[in-house]
Amino acid sequence: MLECLIIDDDINIAETICEYFSLFDLSCEYAVDYEAGLKAIAEKKPAVILLDVNLGNQTGFELCKKVRETSEVPIIFISARNTVDDALAAFGIGGDDYITKPFSMAVLLAKTKAVLKRNTLSQSQKLQPAISFGDVEVDMNLERVMRAGEPVKLKPLELRLLLYLIENQGKPITKDELLEKVWGDTFIGDGTLSVHIRHLREKLEALPNEPRFIKTIWGSGYMFEC
Repeated sequence: MLECLIIDDDINIAETICEYFSLFDLSCEYAVDYEAGLKAIAEKKPAVILLDVNLGNQTGFELCKKVRETSEVPIIFISARNTVDDALAAFGIGGDDYITKPFSMAVLLAKTKAVLKRNTLSQSQKLQPAISFGDVEVDMNLERVMRAGEPVKLKPLELRLLLYLIENQGKPITKDELLEKVWGDTFIGDGTLSVHIRHLREKLEALPNEPRFIKTIWGSGYMFEC
C-alpha cells in the first residue's frame, strides 16, 4: 500500500515533497488535479493524503468531502490560504491537520509520520478490539475497562499506561520508554511511574503484591503478560 499521496496543482511542490519523503523511506506519489487525485486514491489506497486547497477549477475541500463519503483515510491540508476560516472549514469537512505554505519540509515529514503511526496503531487495535485477562476485559476501541462485569474507573494516564502495556504485551518495556510514550516526558521521576503501576495493579490484579499480568522486570521496567 502507498504510504503517502500528494495532491497539489503545483507540480514542483509535489515533486519536491516526494523526493524529500523518499529520502526517509516513505513511499510517495503525487497527482496534480481533482480527477487524477480521485483516481490515485481509488487505485493506490494511500495511508495518508497531503491535499492542497487550490486545485485549479476545483478545490481540495470538494475533494475531501468526496473522499469522506467512503473513506476515513487521514487527510493533511497544505495550503497558501492561511485564514482561520479556511482552517476551520478544512477540519469541519474531515481534515486531520492544516499546514500553511511555505512550510518546513522537516515539520511536514514529522506530521505525516505521526499520522501514519497513529493510523497503524488504530488499525492494530481494530484487529484486536478486546482483550481479557483474569476477570478483566479491556475494549481497545472504546478504551473501556471492565472487571467482573463492572466498569473500572481509571485516570487518563492510568488508562494510557495500561493500553500501551497491552499493545506491547510479552515485550519488556523500559521505564524511559513508558515515560516518553505515555507521558511524553522522560524527565518525570520513576516514582510517578511506580505509583501508576501500583494503582493499576490494585484495580486489576487479584493479588496486587503478587501481580500475574503487570510484571516488573527488575532493573529495567515492566511487561504485560496474559
